[in-house]
Amino acid sequence: MTASSTRRTTAAHHRLAAVGAIAVAGALILTGCGDQTKDKDKGSSSASTSSAPLAGKLPQAIKDKGVIKVGSDIAYAPVEFKDNSGKVVGIDPDLAAAMGKQLGVTFQFENGTFDALLTGLRSNRYDIAMSAMTDNKNRQEGVDPDTGKKVGEGVDFVDYLTAGVSIYTRKGDTQGITDWAGLCGKKLAVERGTVSEDLAKAETKKCTGGKKITIEAFDDDQQSQTRLRSGGADAASSDFPVAAYAVKTSGGGKDFQIVGDQVEAAPYGIAVSKEDTQLRDALQAAMNAIIKNGEYQKILDKWGAEDGAVKESVINGGK
Repeated sequence: MTASSTRRTTAAHHRLAAVGAIAVAGALILTGCGDQTKDKDKGSSSASTSSAPLAGKLPQAIKDKGVIKVGSDIAYAPVEFKDNSGKVVGIDPDLAAAMGKQLGVTFQFENGTFDALLTGLRSNRYDIAMSAMTDNKNRQEGVDPDTGKKVGEGVDFVDYLTAGVSIYTRKGDTQGITDWAGLCGKKLAVERGTVSEDLAKAETKKCTGGKKITIEAFDDDQQSQTRLRSGGADAASSDFPVAAYAVKTSGGGKDFQIVGDQVEAAPYGIAVSKEDTQLRDALQAAMNAIIKNGEYQKILDKWGAEDGAVKESVINGGK
């Protein structure tokens, strides 16, 4: 995903598994989150701080609470979403659970719209934001990508995965769209505040002959998918693992198809306040621990995201 900050205009890259490799049980469905309140099912895990190997790295206040509050848009399958039972599942919850065992705390996922997560982090509603959020310089520096002006203090990122952006259409109805330039004169559905929206805004400035991209931005990706499915848009765009999952699962695989290449490959990062350096470093240590012990790879394999794996978690690796 990626709230208001451009990922970089680079050549296309295939960095995550192809659609056919999205190894997720067909019984899981794309279920809307519906509100911005705390999610009753926290989608978390914990371990005793007395036995957790990295508990000593956490700030004392976090250790005392035993909980790390996570701001997340829980409607972005397969990264984070609700299964049929209402449980929060996906790549991020699974990684958080594995990190929780290293740190001896529970990661408590709380639902919010994506474009408000960093605001919630700044206001201390959350301790961290973990929601398929792209690490880039604009977010690190608190810069609005549309105006180039500084709007906040920025955040630090603990990087943990690489992903790009894809375009998809109704199956068998591509309307000749094969790349971003092909969206000129078309209607595109996106989630508000994401890199997909940023890319569309940048691309429409390049359109000629008065054929601009009509951008329809929604609160979450599932609303964007609904708009496309109903014929209200010609195409939709989201991060590749999400687009691939939608193609794989929506309508039993009969609703959508990906068109063109994945572009703008960049790291996902866990967002942490720049003041919380001890928490940031503890999270990095925990992520590197699960990379080293193999739990990380097993989680990515489970969700078909193995091609986005990183060998090491770094701080602020986004450009």
